[in-house]
Amino acid sequence: MKYTKLGRTGLTVSRLCLGCMSYGDSSWRPWVLAAEAARPFFQRALESGVNFFDTSDMYSRGVSEEVTGRWLREMADLDEIVIATKVFFPASDRPNRGGLSRKHIQQACEASLRRLGVDAIDLYQVHRFDPATPIEETLAALDDLIRQGKVRYVGASSTHAWKFARALFVADRHGWSRFVSMQNHYNLIYREEEREMIPLCEAEGVGVLPWSPLARGLLAGARTAPDDARSTPRAQSDDFARRLYDHPSDGDVMKVVERVADERGLPPAQISLAWLLSKAAVTAPIVGATKLDHLDDAIASLDVTLADEEIETLESSYQPHEIRGFE
Repeated sequence: MKYTKLGRTGLTVSRLCLGCMSYGDSSWRPWVLAAEAARPFFQRALESGVNFFDTSDMYSRGVSEEVTGRWLREMADLDEIVIATKVFFPASDRPNRGGLSRKHIQQACEASLRRLGVDAIDLYQVHRFDPATPIEETLAALDDLIRQGKVRYVGASSTHAWKFARALFVADRHGWSRFVSMQNHYNLIYREEEREMIPLCEAEGVGVLPWSPLARGLLAGARTAPDDARSTPRAQSDDFARRLYDHPSDGDVMKVVERVADERGLPPAQISLAWLLSKAAVTAPIVGATKLDHLDDAIASLDVTLADEEIETLESSYQPHEIRGFE
C-alpha cells in the first residue's frame, strides 16, 4: 500500500479509500451487503494496508456506519485508521432531521458516534451544502465539534467551486477550522471538476477524494451503458447513474479505456484508477466493492504507472458535460 497526507494536514491516509455505501441493509438498496457478507471486504482492505474508510449517516439509514464501526473496531487498530462519515441528507421528512443547521449537525454527529462506536470521527464531511442555512452557522457548528474533541478534521463534498472558496474564506476570517478535503465527482467520463474545483483545491492545499472513480462501473468495462442488460444488480436499480452518465461521448471514452487496457493486458478498472492516481491533486479515490475482485483490482492499480502518451490517449475523447453530481 502507498500512503500520503490528506491535503496540507499531517493526517496519513492510504492512496485508496474503501467506500462503505455498499455495506449495511439491503432494504435500503438491493445490492447492499449485510454485515457478515461485508466482513471479508474490510478484512481484505486492512490486510492490503488500506487505512481509510468512508461512510455516511444516510447510507442504509445509518446501518452502514454500524457495520463499518463494528468491523473496524474488531479487526483494526483504530489509532492507525481514518474513519470518515458525512452529514446533510435528511433521515426523515420531519423538522430538523436534515440539512446543516447547528442543531442537526450536533445531533447527527452524536448519532454517528454512537453507531460507529468511536470517541471521535476522524473526518466529518458535509455531504452537500445547505442553501437554507448560512455558511457561518454551519462552519461554527463544525468548529465546535472539533474543539469538543468529537471530530478531528472537516471536509466537504460536491458543490460549486465558488461556494467552496467562500466557505474556506469565511473559516479563515473567523479563525474556524477549514475544510481539508473535497469529495467530488471525478473520473475519466466526467472531468468538469478540472475547470475550477481541482485548481482551487490545489491552490488551497485541499485533498481531493473522488467519488464514483469508475463511473458506477462503466469504466470497469463490465457494461456499455447505465442500463446495459449485462449490468449488476446495483446498476439495474441505480437511477442516479442514469442521471450522471448520458453524454454521447461517454461511450467513446469507455472504448479508449478498453483499448489501453487491452494493450497493457490489464483490466479497464486498473487503467481508470491509475489515471486518477496520476493526478497530483488526487489524494485517494473512494472505491466501492461488492465483489472481492473489484477490491483487488483497485489495490493492484496502485502499481500501474501510465506513460504520458497513454494519459493523452485516455483523455483524448472527452467532451464537455453539463454539471452532474451536485444533487
